[in-house]
Amino acid sequence: MSYSSQPAAAQPYSQGGEPPLDQPYYGAPIGAAAKRFFKKYATFSGRASRSEYWWWTLIVIIISFVLNMLSLALGGNGVDQNGAMTMSAGASVINIIAGLWALATIIPSLALAWRRLHDTNRSGAWYLLILIPLIGAIILIVWFASPAKPEGQRFDR
Repeated sequence: MSYSSQPAAAQPYSQGGEPPLDQPYYGAPIGAAAKRFFKKYATFSGRASRSEYWWWTLIVIIISFVLNMLSLALGGNGVDQNGAMTMSAGASVINIIAGLWALATIIPSLALAWRRLHDTNRSGAWYLLILIPLIGAIILIVWFASPAKPEGQRFDR
């Protein structure tokens, strides 16, 4: 008997193959997680595995860090002699790119979080806990890190 961290019903695809998009991809590599993120752009139904969620979170953190460092390196936010905020043209371009990136990924990021909650057998509406300062974010992080529950299959189509 082999031990697996995923529910038995969560492994319907053949070994070595990628599951269909309507199923979570347990143990997804970073590239597959990013690809599935964009393919399921605004899909709030179904489930997302921990690896799908956390790989995408790492990608977002790295991209945000790089854009912030570029903005600072190109002049970032400064203050002139009169105390007014200033920004170089290069930093402004990077900030516009960062804003466009945020706009382009906000809906799929919400959808991914929604699907991750489904995989833990919780309604995606629990994501609204994020509106409670600090406590809501802590609760969500714990839930996002929780293992899949077989009961979460009720959110599949």
